[in-house]
Amino acid sequence: MNALQPWHIIILVLVVVLLFGAKRLPDAARSIGKSMKIFKAETKDMAGDKDKAAETEEVETKQLPQATTPAPAAADAAQDKQVADLQRQLDDLKKQQAATPAPAEQAHKNAS
Repeated sequence: MNALQPWHIIILVLVVVLLFGAKRLPDAARSIGKSMKIFKAETKDMAGDKDKAAETEEVETKQLPQATTPAPAAADAAQDKQVADLQRQLDDLKKQQAATPAPAEQAHKNAS
């Protein structure tokens, strides 16, 4: 007898439409749908991460200690290469700036 009746739902829908307006409801529903989709994907990722962590633990216990991967060394090498590339670009820009005369010098040369 105290169950939710269809006319209860109709009243709730009317109140929501009156409060938020008919124009904002599709946007609100769309954003809620996107949020739910992101939440669902994140929960699946978390469950997958737990499974992967368990698998990697198993694999690490089975492997010999000398079979570790040199990931930190590879990351350091990549960072060193990136720093060297940025330094080279900076040097090139300095050379271009030195080769191009300043506007004041150019105006002085044009006036002579």
